Amino acid sequence: MTAAQPGDPVTGGARSLEVRWIFPGQAGNAVAGWWWERFPAGVESREDTYLFHPHLCGLSVKLRGGETLEVKVYRGSPGIVDVAGRARGRMESWPKWSFPCSPVSLGDAAPGSWMPVHRRISRFSLAGGQIQVRGPGPGGEPACSVELTEVHTCGRPWWTLGFEATGPTRLLRRELEAAAAAAFQALPDDAELDTDNAQSHAERLRKALHDGWPVP
Repeated sequence: MTAAQPGDPVTGGARSLEVRWIFPGQAGNAVAGWWWERFPAGVESREDTYLFHPHLCGLSVKLRGGETLEVKVYRGSPGIVDVAGRARGRMESWPKWSFPCSPVSLGDAAPGSWMPVHRRISRFSLAGGQIQVRGPGPGGEPACSVELTEVHTCGRPWWTLGFEATGPTRLLRRELEAAAAAAFQALPDDAELDTDNAQSHAERLRKALHDGWPVP
């Protein structure tokens, strides 16, 4: 892998506030129907590869689409997002840095060091109190993306529903809570979003390895 060279654009220090619920298996028809009816949009397919060994406490390191190295640092939780009767989850603060790199081959990496995650993602943001398809906006403008992701790794599927607010630090919680309230107005009754299944991708995948899932 070739890291960024002098003069390369390095995206640094962007702060995000995130909450993500992760479930085993595949999203049921009710959840999928709710999503596509409420948020019709294009789908991005991408493979991200997460570093698992060595375990770097408080860090999430991944290759985003094989072309960008992304490093995130966990900075604690400012509290719980709670949409009464619909969803409850622990928010996480993650400053992150992105470094462009040349296309990567991990064929020589130690088995289990990196783990691929296949993702299908749709993104939206909150504008004028309404969820809208996310597009390019002015730098630093507050927004909250919403993603429904189907993940396949270690030969097993699971699905995630996540929110990621970006922009000025003082506005992150407001943006995330407003987007969650708008998104969950018509959430299916059988979707149980609580603090027991709210966690990051990296945390969930490390637990999968601990539970004895086979590594690629």
